[in-house]
Amino acid sequence: MAGISKAAPGAFTITPHKLSICILIQVYAPPSQTSVPFPFSSVSQHNLLASFLLSLTKSSEDIFEPKLDELISQLNEIGGVLKHWLSDHLAGKLSSLASPDDLFNFFNDLRGILGGSDSNVMDDAQIILDPSSNLGVFVRRCLLAFNLLSFEAVCHLLTNVATYCKESLSAYPPYELSHFNDSDSYTEAPKHYENMDLENFVVEKVNKEIEARNVVDEKLSFHNHAPKALVRSIEDHYSSPGPQIKRITKPREVSTCASSSCDASDCVDSQTGAFLRTNWQIQGYLLEQADTIERQGSSFTLNAFESVLKDLLKLAPELHRVHFLRYLNSLYHQDYHTALENIHRYFDYSAGTEGCDFIPSSSTGCNSFGRYEVALLCLGMMHFHFGHPKQALEVLTEAVRVSQQQNNDSCLAYTLAAICKMLSEFGVSNMRGLIGSSYSPVTSIGTSLSTQQLLYVLLRRSLKRAESLKLKRLVASNHLAMAKFDLTQVQRPLLSFGPKASMKLATCPINVCKELRLSSHLINEYGDEASLMISDGAFCTQWIKNLKKPKCSVIFSHENECRSNTDALQFCGQPCSIPGSVLQLLGSSYLFRATAWEVYGSAPLARMNALLYATCFADSSSLDDVALAYGKLIQHLAVFKGYKEAFAALKLAEEKFLSVSKSQIQLVKLQLLHDHALHTGNLKLAQQLCDELGVLASSVTGVDIEIKVEASLRHARILIAANQFSQAASIAHSLFCMCYKFSLQVENATVLLLLAEIHKRSGNAVLGIPYALASLSFCKSFNLDLLKASATLTLAELWLSLGSSHAKRALALIHGAFPVLLGHGGLELRARAFITEAKCYLADSSFSVSEEPEMVLEPLTQAAKDLELLEYHKLAAEAFYLMAIVYDKLGQLDHREEAAYSFRKHITALESSDIEDPLQYCC
Repeated sequence: MAGISKAAPGAFTITPHKLSICILIQVYAPPSQTSVPFPFSSVSQHNLLASFLLSLTKSSEDIFEPKLDELISQLNEIGGVLKHWLSDHLAGKLSSLASPDDLFNFFNDLRGILGGSDSNVMDDAQIILDPSSNLGVFVRRCLLAFNLLSFEAVCHLLTNVATYCKESLSAYPPYELSHFNDSDSYTEAPKHYENMDLENFVVEKVNKEIEARNVVDEKLSFHNHAPKALVRSIEDHYSSPGPQIKRITKPREVSTCASSSCDASDCVDSQTGAFLRTNWQIQGYLLEQADTIERQGSSFTLNAFESVLKDLLKLAPELHRVHFLRYLNSLYHQDYHTALENIHRYFDYSAGTEGCDFIPSSSTGCNSFGRYEVALLCLGMMHFHFGHPKQALEVLTEAVRVSQQQNNDSCLAYTLAAICKMLSEFGVSNMRGLIGSSYSPVTSIGTSLSTQQLLYVLLRRSLKRAESLKLKRLVASNHLAMAKFDLTQVQRPLLSFGPKASMKLATCPINVCKELRLSSHLINEYGDEASLMISDGAFCTQWIKNLKKPKCSVIFSHENECRSNTDALQFCGQPCSIPGSVLQLLGSSYLFRATAWEVYGSAPLARMNALLYATCFADSSSLDDVALAYGKLIQHLAVFKGYKEAFAALKLAEEKFLSVSKSQIQLVKLQLLHDHALHTGNLKLAQQLCDELGVLASSVTGVDIEIKVEASLRHARILIAANQFSQAASIAHSLFCMCYKFSLQVENATVLLLLAEIHKRSGNAVLGIPYALASLSFCKSFNLDLLKASATLTLAELWLSLGSSHAKRALALIHGAFPVLLGHGGLELRARAFITEAKCYLADSSFSVSEEPEMVLEPLTQAAKDLELLEYHKLAAEAFYLMAIVYDKLGQLDHREEAAYSFRKHITALESSDIEDPLQYCC
């Protein structure tokens, strides 16, 4: 007999959709059957239904439950030869539930599929549903929820089942219902509901339902602020592109019985069949939308979703999380004033009880004044997002003080992590005064430490605090931050003297790999099935969405839309149940691996990790991170395959991502166009693109420092190409000072190499050698293998320019760098190495061209091919010029004329490059 106990708010409730899932679970695990049960003919068919049921149970708490016809459509796609039998069985079983006794008998039979305490002594081949499995837990929750229903609630459930069946079956044309009528069993049940006057049935019992509404609502935990207007607005905003289902259009005649709009919303809508949603589901919907906003960023629709939030706020003012979603929506659309207003409203109305994970402290009164420290943390991160480093650090420092006063260790750990992130992202030269303030978390260490040492201490403290509080996601995030620090900074010892002082000033790639491996250990926490239980409604909604993904995920594919409903569902594996934030952290580790291998100089490993990220983590990551991965792949194509393939991939990427200012795809586009303009000799276009790149950077000191460095480097290269060496050297010296000021050590190595290049091109090789050697020293300290090989090549060119007596020394340097240059270098770097090698042979008095011509012609031919792919006219002309000289010495006049013709062609293209249309490559 169903009980009358009061259900807690947000409790699990029985709906017709969950009832359908239970029917299918009975088919999957019938009691007292062994081996493969009827009607399955193979284990694969049986396992396919299991994967489908797991997906349905995980998405059962979605804010929108599928209708019966949608469920039948999914069954038809995965059922194969059994699709008609499964559909007939489901529809017939639902139609047979005509009285409360039928429901009682059904749930009594449902208990029989669960294994008991003595299930271990049964036959191994017998099918037993483990009560602790996902399906078993779902069945137990359904049984418990049904036992808590009153008799009125059971009758109400029967009414919902009748609406569920009649609405769906009436939407099918007669020929689509033919297989239902041909079923051997339950042949009269669909006809019974087709002939049933549902409207009169509802009218007769509506008064009883209204009288029992308060009791029923308590039992079912229905949230009474989800009226039809809101549901329709959400459905319109997130409607699927699939075929529309025909609905019953009979007007309701019971609206006068409702005393208010909220009461009317509590009724079952016979027109739409929309059942009420619990407060738990509404919160899950809001969490899902917050996750979507954070992933999609500025490409998320602003006005349409804002109207939905306004309607929801009017209908349910107590849902304070709506203010937080309005804040996120304004934040990612760069509306500072609206974001500031909504974040203040959120914490004013909610008193800070929502937001950051909170672990109760043993001390009393820690939460008596709300969660002011959490509000400060969010406000500081908002300033961080808008590029206000000083304001952000002031607010975060205040958050540290309040967290310490309130003994909020969890918020303190997150605040320390936020400060570390800000110090690593922004320029930190101006932060010394703020870091050494009275409320600083590192005041006890002293202010004599460098900014990098302070950052290292903060990172270690944040990591230890997160580990002690068992904040697993924060631990993984801190390990990533430590890996970034180990990649770009030398860990200088806190003790600069004494026997324990370390004299080794170099980064350690082993530490970087160790931190990355530790950050990936977070995924192990979700490897056990017991840990896969969904904690909120936001995660439940992801299950059913993961079922309709295409079987082949092709990077740079022309198909940007999902497949149609007629495509076969991909049920080869269990859908992902790992929370999106965990997948995002795991993906970030692979994206950082790609960056690390780029810095270290391993192009194949960098490409592999970027491709892995774009393929496996695109759905769970933000659009900015996915665009960064695509940008890395596009740049790899430009460096190793030429601009033709890179521009083709760029066009597809622009279609996939919203090309707005400061986006990663826009940056990659400007970089590719600038490199192409420099190679073709179009300096006017190159300067225009360089100016556009510089405009993308913020005017605030220390913000967008990477873009500013990139723009200055490209400006210096333009001046080198224009033979304005003094101006190029001035810009390079200023850039070196800025990199040193903000402790950009890796960029310093590049700037030193640029200074060596300037002196080489200006004819001052003696002045360029110290810069090349200094760059080599930086490269050895930071393990920049590819940049080290490039610096070695520049050093060889400098020695060669001093005279033929240094040709052998230059040749030895090149041969020492050849393994890295040929294995990981791009087309331009390899071509430069081949040309310099040929020059060394030609300058060596002991080398005879007539005896070993292939030692010169083979590298020159390969260099010419690579440079023609890049359309690098100036360097290609030099390669063909040297080939013509060699052929002339060999007496091969035909080949000499051919090389001379190619030389003239590239010189002509270089001279006429300024009159080309500057927009032809932007299309």
